[in-house]
Amino acid sequence: MKFKSEPKYANVSDFLKKKDIEFSVQRYLIDALKYMAFGLFSTLLMGSILNQIGVLTGSAFLTETIWPAAQAMTGPAIAIAVGYALNAPPLVLFSLTIGGYLGYAQGGPAGAFIAAMVAAEFGKAVSGETKVDILLTPFVTVLVGAVIAVIVGPPIGWCMTALGNLIMWATEQQPVLMGIIIAAVVGIVLTLPISSAALCIMLGLHGVAAGAAVVGCCCQMVGFAVQSYRQNGFGGLIAQGIGTSMIQMPNIIRNWKIWIPTIITSAILGPFATTVLPIWCTPVAAGMGTCGLVGQIGTWMAMSEAGFSSGTILTNILLLEIVLPAVLTLLISSLCMKAGLYTGSDMKLDLKGEDVVEEAGEAVGEA
Repeated sequence: MKFKSEPKYANVSDFLKKKDIEFSVQRYLIDALKYMAFGLFSTLLMGSILNQIGVLTGSAFLTETIWPAAQAMTGPAIAIAVGYALNAPPLVLFSLTIGGYLGYAQGGPAGAFIAAMVAAEFGKAVSGETKVDILLTPFVTVLVGAVIAVIVGPPIGWCMTALGNLIMWATEQQPVLMGIIIAAVVGIVLTLPISSAALCIMLGLHGVAAGAAVVGCCCQMVGFAVQSYRQNGFGGLIAQGIGTSMIQMPNIIRNWKIWIPTIITSAILGPFATTVLPIWCTPVAAGMGTCGLVGQIGTWMAMSEAGFSSGTILTNILLLEIVLPAVLTLLISSLCMKAGLYTGSDMKLDLKGEDVVEEAGEAVGEA
């Protein structure tokens, strides 16, 4: 007597749930982008810094060996980072490297990101479904990643480059207006659980447009660090000042008005970066702000290559990326608190938590 076997999955929703395939903004535009930035940092960003050190010291090992390797491995690193964010099983994770490499070659960071994201979900869907999983899973993952990279990569790369060029052209034509917009928007993106660094790299921002971006990020990080110093002490100063202002996201959700001083400061100082106190930055550092002082290193690199004197570079960095963000944010914050918009306790951080950045991401997802 034959018995009908029970179906492995009750329906499509059950299949997606068991495969951990979740179509959501949280998964793709927050989690995946955040981890994509890790892939960029560990290859392109670090390689760029080591290359600059090599140029200054005359080290051929840094400029001719590590730097080309870092550039070549950026796509695969992005792909693995995205796969990790999407909870891809090991066989899928390692098979993403080819699609990431091709995606980066065809469409830059955005091409690698999209190829990896699609390939990871297809790979997860077939993973563990057959007795030849060791062959089928990497076959599907590699094939899907390569096809997406070749088809989608070029137009995505073109669009991102065109948009970046448009932003930089507009900044040259309207430096004051674009300085306000770029500094405010990129600064906001930095504080949100989205990667501002990945955004700037995908757009290929450089010159004063990148300068306005890095200033906007500095205003957020330095601003929150100093205006919440009484509540969070030295630990909070370091966590936000050279860590990330993202850890204030749960507090912003509870009372968005604490965001007003840093946004206004970004809008004020952005035009200075594009006009009277020019700030230039590299694409890989423009969205970093004061995080690990990467933004300042990128500013120094870009302005040195542009021919600015060391004195000018140091002065502009100190004023627009550290001193003025602190002073203006404190002034605006005191006015906001006097107006009763919020109190200092609204910016109190739980610095003893296991992972405040993860909490920030979860809070936004729930909101």
